[in-house]
Amino acid sequence: EELREVTIGEELGVSRTPVREALRQLELEGLVTIIPNKGAYVTAITRKDVKDIYKIRSQLEGLCANWATKYITDAQIEDLSEFHLHKKGSGQIEQMSEMDGKFHKILYEASNSRILEHVLTDFHKYVQLARTMSIEAPERAEKSIEEHREILEAIKAKDAAKAEQLANEHILHVMENLHLEE
Repeated sequence: EELREVTIGEELGVSRTPVREALRQLELEGLVTIIPNKGAYVTAITRKDVKDIYKIRSQLEGLCANWATKYITDAQIEDLSEFHLHKKGSGQIEQMSEMDGKFHKILYEASNSRILEHVLTDFHKYVQLARTMSIEAPERAEKSIEEHREILEAIKAKDAAKAEQLANEHILHVMENLHLEE
C-alpha cells in the first residue's frame, strides 16, 4: 500500500516534514520501503520474517530471563505473579494477549538492559497478529500460562540457566503452534 505524505499530513493536521521523517524512521525499521521519485510503500511481513523473528526472539527471551534473575525486583516478581493469577481464569483472547504482552514487558524491564528491552519490544509488536493467533487455541493458551509460571518460578529461585532454557522453549513452542518450526 502506498503511503502519501500529503494525505497523511492532512489527516493528522501536520506538515509533510514530520510525515517524511516518520516514514524514514519506518524505513529504518524495515516497515516501509521508500522508492525515489515514486513514494513510500508498506513493507509486508512475510511468513519467513515471522519465523526469523521467533527464532531470534527465542534466544533473546532466554537471555532476558537469565538477566532478569539477577536484577528483578520484589515488586516486579509480585506483578508477574498477579498477571499469572489474572490470566488463569480468563478465556478471552484479547485479554489473554494483553496479559501475555504485559508479562513479557515486565521481564524485559527486569533484564536491566535498555537495548534488549527495545529489541524485544519491537519484535513483540511485529508479530502481534501471530501471537494472538497462537493463543486462540485453548490448549496453547493454558500451556502458555503454565510456561510463564515455570519461568517465574525459575527466576524466583535465581536459577538463571533454567529460566533461560524455559523462556527459550516457551517461544519455540509458540513457533510449533504456528507451524513455523523447520
